[in-house]
Amino acid sequence: MKDNNDIIHAVIYARVSSVKQKVKGSGLNSQITRCREFAKHRNYIVTEIYKDDMTGSVIDRPAIQSMLKHLRAQNTPHVVLIDDITRLARGLETHLALRTSIAETGASLESPSIEFGDDSDSQLVENLLAAVSQHHRQKNSEQVCNRMRARLLSGYYTFFAPYGYKYERMREHGKILVRDEPMASIIQEGLEGFASGRFQTNTELARFLESHPEFPRARDGRVHLSRVKALLERLIYTGYINKPEWDVRMVKGKHEPLITLEQHAQIQKNMQTKAVAPARPDLSADFPLRGFVKCGDCDNPLTACWAKGRSKHYPYYLCHTKGCDSYGKSIKKETIETEFEEILKSLKPTEGPVKAMMSVFEEAWAQRIATRADRQNRLKRDITKCENKIEQFLERIMNSPSQSLITAYETHLLKAENQRAMLEDKLAKMSAKNLSFKRTFRTALNFLVNPCIYWQSKQFETKRAVLKLAFTEKLTYDRNKGFRTAATAHAIRLFQASDMDRLGMVGEEGLEPPTSRL
Repeated sequence: MKDNNDIIHAVIYARVSSVKQKVKGSGLNSQITRCREFAKHRNYIVTEIYKDDMTGSVIDRPAIQSMLKHLRAQNTPHVVLIDDITRLARGLETHLALRTSIAETGASLESPSIEFGDDSDSQLVENLLAAVSQHHRQKNSEQVCNRMRARLLSGYYTFFAPYGYKYERMREHGKILVRDEPMASIIQEGLEGFASGRFQTNTELARFLESHPEFPRARDGRVHLSRVKALLERLIYTGYINKPEWDVRMVKGKHEPLITLEQHAQIQKNMQTKAVAPARPDLSADFPLRGFVKCGDCDNPLTACWAKGRSKHYPYYLCHTKGCDSYGKSIKKETIETEFEEILKSLKPTEGPVKAMMSVFEEAWAQRIATRADRQNRLKRDITKCENKIEQFLERIMNSPSQSLITAYETHLLKAENQRAMLEDKLAKMSAKNLSFKRTFRTALNFLVNPCIYWQSKQFETKRAVLKLAFTEKLTYDRNKGFRTAATAHAIRLFQASDMDRLGMVGEEGLEPPTSRL
């Protein structure tokens, strides 16, 4: 019978570089199988198996730390089996640190691929192999980065697909970003809405995204503001790729954009401005006027609530400002919203001004189309000027001895590159197929002609957009007299004009006073 003292226990450590290799590949299983055969040949009893799925350049790996903890708790020395020296570490310093940690537990390191020894020759070979392993890792990293940068410069995104896109393999492109519906349409509507003012805060956009079950949420079921902020700041949605740390600046991507560069710039500007109708976490479709209508006594925004009756709940708007004469006095939801609809109906212009303004707009649109060629040439000249600036800044960066000057030149270089990209984007849009006037401005004209039809929409965001687009200031409501005079938007006031003089247009007689004929 074999003595227990002759029994040698062993643990196996296997590692792959990523979760993908762990799930799809067979690297871990092949390493474990080879180590088991080696243990059987040496008459070792394998007690534990540890597996990692991360890079070998770091020491703090979950499985290897668990293995070291296990080895420290043993009373008898163990053997650590690895398939190859590259599985333990991919760097010389990391390898030496782990070798020391294993030795401190009293365990020894063995492998079917290499003989680990204490003599100088064995240690030299071991260190050389560890250094070669580190070189291979660094070389692979350089090659991957170079290939990724080359793809970026060619207009192909090479990182994880952002929300709204997915990768699809095409014969002429390889892997390329394509729209991932319905996510792409949801994000496009959200970004365009933020650029146009439909959503004026991150909270409003988050609420819009939460209304679509297809959009991914956090574990608490919400769309966090940090995710919304990331969506608003991502340049990839404009169809451009920017990676300054890899010297890839404003490259036109091969993928389809969701918004234009102009809209992206407007989004960044809007993120710094204050909303007219403030977004609140307690705003809901039940009370679309909440936060936009002020009390006629204290000039503070009205709040709203559902009051419990004997058999059901009743909706009310009310002032919640202590010390106000209207404090706690409720206004029926039906009353205030009906009066508000009457205001919107009163904004509907008569047929005469509408025809006059339509004629002016169509004439301006026709002139704009007629001068398209001149504007295209102007844009091309501006692009050439930007390219000359870029070349000048690059030359100054190359010849400047001062780091502070280089930093300043790089700032100006980035601005010039962004300006060139925006001009190229405008030129590309201008070169596209002409759209008709009515098709281009259909939604805007319908709103100006009859804003009430959009207020009757079931979508809460559309109702809030009506408030922001139709009025320049919050409305004031008096409990006894109703709404006070509303400050309507300039475009709506133009459509409400009753004659040419109020429209600010010149009549057929011109500006000069009439003179008698000879």
